[in-house]
Amino acid sequence: MKSSKQILDREFLELRSKLLDLAASLDRIDRAEGSVAADQRMRLLAEGIRIIGNQSPQRAYQIQQLFSRQFDPQWKQKFNLPTRN
Repeated sequence: MKSSKQILDREFLELRSKLLDLAASLDRIDRAEGSVAADQRMRLLAEGIRIIGNQSPQRAYQIQQLFSRQFDPQWKQKFNLPTRN
């Protein structure tokens, strides 16, 4: 099993790059015309960033849940998909 330091050494540059990409995208949104302050997606992104900042061993799970739909047993009917008999 690798140590925390070994994993950080291996993944640091990629993580840094992803943070820069995220910050650049948010900067582009802020500089563009109009406002998306009331857009639900911005709230979701802000909540995802908050989750990442937590010291929780289940951050990936929490973010997955944040962006997932609740299970609907009638999903096939709602999307007009055929069901097996």
